[in-house]
Amino acid sequence: LLLLPLLAAAAPYGSFPGPLRSPQRRWPVPYRRFDYRPKADPYCQARYTFCPTGSAIPVMKKEDVIEVYRLQTPVWEFKYGDLLGHLKIMHDAVGFKSSLTGRNYTMEWYELFQLGNCTFPHLRPGMDAPFWCNQGAACFYEGIDDAHWKENGTLVHVTTISGTMFNEMAKWVKYDNETGIYYETWTVKASPNKQATVWFDSYECSKFILRTYQKLADLGAVFKRVQTNYTSIILFSGEPVYLGNETSIFGPLGNRTLAADVRDFYDPFKPYQTVREFFVGLVKIIDRVILNHEFYLFYNLEYWFLPMKFPYLKIVYEEIPLPVGNKTAFGV
Repeated sequence: LLLLPLLAAAAPYGSFPGPLRSPQRRWPVPYRRFDYRPKADPYCQARYTFCPTGSAIPVMKKEDVIEVYRLQTPVWEFKYGDLLGHLKIMHDAVGFKSSLTGRNYTMEWYELFQLGNCTFPHLRPGMDAPFWCNQGAACFYEGIDDAHWKENGTLVHVTTISGTMFNEMAKWVKYDNETGIYYETWTVKASPNKQATVWFDSYECSKFILRTYQKLADLGAVFKRVQTNYTSIILFSGEPVYLGNETSIFGPLGNRTLAADVRDFYDPFKPYQTVREFFVGLVKIIDRVILNHEFYLFYNLEYWFLPMKFPYLKIVYEEIPLPVGNKTAFGV
């Protein structure tokens, strides 16, 4: 298996069925926002309930002084401890502490139906198109679980804001949460070089925290000089090819050959597999992604073909500095 990346790097690019459509020329492809959040399909079920202790964001008194904390811990730390922390697969959140009430709060953004459902679809009997259980949303609740964040992660004070700034941030969170509804796992780049073209950007927990920090900076928050690193899961490919949406590919007038190939690509990623199915699927994934340089990406409710190239996939944990505030009248 260790030789496969070397063999694949020398192999010719694979081909895929179906005509090429007009190429997308704006990179990265802008993340699409929506007018409202649709109701989740009853078919989509979460193993762990989304935001079980969630509450409305409170209105703070304008004279309140609120400490803001950077929170980070390994993904699924509650179940696996620091296991994924060794791979630097981290989850991000933000904490708040009111000086007037002494109460503290946690705010995070994550998948409604767990990461697997946001990354790969279900292939349901009787349905031609792959079925996606893909939504992410903000969760706000009272309290900060110090042990959860400190034991294997980070809990550090990064700035202080006023009650007025907090209330303005809350209005923005409502807008952001109602219009940015789909979770996007992958960042897709042309190469590992820092200056390489980004074809698609992810939209996950860390991006929400980065947007929140930037909003606070826009409102006048002044951040401390604290190193802040975030996890990205990156695919590497040549220039993506736009294929179409669900109707144009899987509808009555769609491309049957392309539709069948997309379904075949996603089949090894299906959930609830036996041990044998898992290893058979792994061989198929290696064949498609590494040996034949093929990946189908679903982004903004549209399908793209990625001509994959070495090193194919990489998990990075890179520094993104805290933003610089503009010192507006909303300051503490």
